[in-house]
Amino acid sequence: MTHSDLVLTPAEAARALGISAKALRLYEQRGLIAPIRNGLGWRHYGADQIARIREIVALRTLGLSLAQIAAVLSGERDGLATALSEHQTRLEGNLSGLLDAIEQVRLWRNDLSQGRVPDLADLAKGAPAVSLALPWPWNGEQFELRRLAPVTYLVGPLGSGKTRLAMALAEALGGAFVALDRSEPQALPDAVVHELEWLLEDGATGGPALRAVLAGMVSGGDGPAVIDLVEDGLDEATQLALGGWLRRRSEGDTPLVVMTRSSAVLDLDAVSAGHAILYCPANHSVPFEVLAVAGSPGYESVANCLGTPEARARTTGMVARMSP
Repeated sequence: MTHSDLVLTPAEAARALGISAKALRLYEQRGLIAPIRNGLGWRHYGADQIARIREIVALRTLGLSLAQIAAVLSGERDGLATALSEHQTRLEGNLSGLLDAIEQVRLWRNDLSQGRVPDLADLAKGAPAVSLALPWPWNGEQFELRRLAPVTYLVGPLGSGKTRLAMALAEALGGAFVALDRSEPQALPDAVVHELEWLLEDGATGGPALRAVLAGMVSGGDGPAVIDLVEDGLDEATQLALGGWLRRRSEGDTPLVVMTRSSAVLDLDAVSAGHAILYCPANHSVPFEVLAVAGSPGYESVANCLGTPEARARTTGMVARMSP
């Protein structure tokens, strides 16, 4: 079989391209790709479709919305220069962080060469971003968040204490806690309007819930914003768009701590490099960071906490009926 004869199933195409099958369906829904259909209607992807998907993935990496990508693929170039400039800024922010880390390692090596042994705790992990005594339902155990990622997803089952942890993190970090009782601002700042337009172009449904949560994330104050159940009040299309928006965040952006139980917001197959997942166990042991790698400690527990928007809606209804 020649390269031009290669035909992949959705699962094979997603694996080969490093994206999720969910992303392939979204690209099809937005008219960006047209998979081959066999006699039974099953989707397949040939060389032309794979090449187009690679272009889409590259443009998504640059921060373009799906609407902007559709325009670029149709021959328009407006907006591409802006996206390239923004991407360069994000890369320069990442480079700045790497240069700082390299300089710290250089200083440690210099100390070592002169007979001064660096502090082993700092050498191993660096100073924690925040340290606090865990609130109830824990017993006051000490908790350290080792680093503030561009996005830290906070996940846990019902009753695990993740909301109380989120509130404690907001206080310790000097940031804003965006609760479920969200009030939409009278006037949206320009920065919020810009991000809202990106989300709407990417298929989000505009509404008070989206505007309120976006305002809390983009203009929540000087410190990191901590968001209670970010998908609350958002439909599936909006959750998918918001998940893509979160994955765009990188070093240099104000860090966010985002509580979620939605697989549309937190797609374990597409977690951005440098982002973090913090898991609150059901048994109230100390929360810990989980790698988005199948088989790593806590991965299955995180995956079991997440559900599609449709499944999460059913669960919410069930919990509401069971509540006194």
